[in-house]
Amino acid sequence: MPQPLKQQKLSDIILAQLENMIIEGSLQPGEKLLPERELAKQFEVSRPSLREAIQKLEAKGLVTRKQGGGTFVSNAIMKSFADPLFDLMANSSESQFDLLEFRHGIEGMASYYAAMRGTDADFEDIQAKHDEIGTSQLEDDFRKEAAAVVEFHLAICAASHNAVILQLARSMSPLLADNITKNLTILAKRPDIFIKIIDYRKNLLDAIISGQPKKAWGASHRHLAFIEEVLLKLTQENSRMERSMRRM
Repeated sequence: MPQPLKQQKLSDIILAQLENMIIEGSLQPGEKLLPERELAKQFEVSRPSLREAIQKLEAKGLVTRKQGGGTFVSNAIMKSFADPLFDLMANSSESQFDLLEFRHGIEGMASYYAAMRGTDADFEDIQAKHDEIGTSQLEDDFRKEAAAVVEFHLAICAASHNAVILQLARSMSPLLADNITKNLTILAKRPDIFIKIIDYRKNLLDAIISGQPKKAWGASHRHLAFIEEVLLKLTQENSRMERSMRRM
């Protein structure tokens, strides 16, 4: 005999919606949730049901509560790599090129899907993050510039509307920021290179905003391939100079 259907608890429905908001990036690690009264009004549910859903989120380690300070999305959910591994990879010269290859894959896919699925709001955010890179360059601080570049690419990942791409990129963002900082430090020996990088990034932006997926993918690859080629040449030149100094 067919079993009677079991009605889903309201708190479980709210829980699923909150979890989806975390997965898709609407709620980010460290972000504070709205007060219970406002959140209950937004979901059009009672406060006891909302409170039960948040308790379940807390039991799963997805949110943390601060006495008198509110409820926050846990920062721990982004720790997919242990800190010692981050340190090892950050200080390995081979890993720097491995990360560039990783970026070829993740940023190429993100650019493709962002051009295909991005909304007007997504494109506005990508444009704003692109403009922030230019602002950061005025401060002559490679760490700030690297952070701005990462935020630009995270905006592209968000516009892809692929939760796996977005969360993977976010989990890797500290390592990528460190990688980009190192790359900028090396590239600074060739100031003329920065003009070309700006052009490549602008081409990527235009391809995404104009909704051309294949063109966006190609622009992403050309941008990273150019950086990789220049870095390899500069690294080889440094090696030759070090050998010459040792001989002297």
